[in-house]
Amino acid sequence: MDRAAKQIPLFPESPDLASGFSVRVSGRAKRLSIKVYPRGRVEVVAPKRSNARDVERFVEESRGWIEKTRAAFADQVPAEPFRLPTRISLPGIEQAIGVHYEPGAASNVRLRLTGDILRLRGAVHDTEACVAALKRWLTATAREHFEPKLKALSAATGNAFKRMHVRGQKTCWGSHSSSGTISINYCLLFLKPALVRYLMIHELCHASHMNHSRRFWALVERHEPDYRRLDRELSEAWRLIPGWVGLC
Repeated sequence: MDRAAKQIPLFPESPDLASGFSVRVSGRAKRLSIKVYPRGRVEVVAPKRSNARDVERFVEESRGWIEKTRAAFADQVPAEPFRLPTRISLPGIEQAIGVHYEPGAASNVRLRLTGDILRLRGAVHDTEACVAALKRWLTATAREHFEPKLKALSAATGNAFKRMHVRGQKTCWGSHSSSGTISINYCLLFLKPALVRYLMIHELCHASHMNHSRRFWALVERHEPDYRRLDRELSEAWRLIPGWVGLC
């Protein structure tokens, strides 16, 4: 199994629990856990072969903590009703597009980018299918634009990587495994280019140090002298991710 350097978290203090009153079964989980995300989503993470009654009991016993945590987040993060986007701004690649929804007979949702208009066609009444299609587009867009940037920074810093994956991680902006795989969160598309560059430098420097030691930070500083400010900005940048993405 690959080791991975400690990841840059999306949230400054993310309790290792889950969100939205959905239940996610995890092969890695050894015990039940709950995570409350900033916009109030609550997810229960359950080990395989968990008993439904045990899950219900665990949620009920944790209800006080859940509501207290939600209330604390509500003071910081305004409520945002769910709505599909009609325009998507991507500062990370300095692009903005309109989104059109075109009903059709198809049972799925297909998308096509025409100029600066992203057209979703088919079962656009199905919001989950629309969000899934939009996330596929974000993944493809991030791969197209971020891989050349990562390769250029790799050459400039002298820190190699073997492959890049694009994912929609809910708890981190990126990671670097011991096998040389750098995983990049497509949500970086919603952040400014300076933060994207810093995240890439951070992950590339893990090629030399799979930790956050003094030597690691010294290497980061060599390539990004303003890393402290950027790191603080990145820790609060989850606020910039639209609600429809379902990150928090």
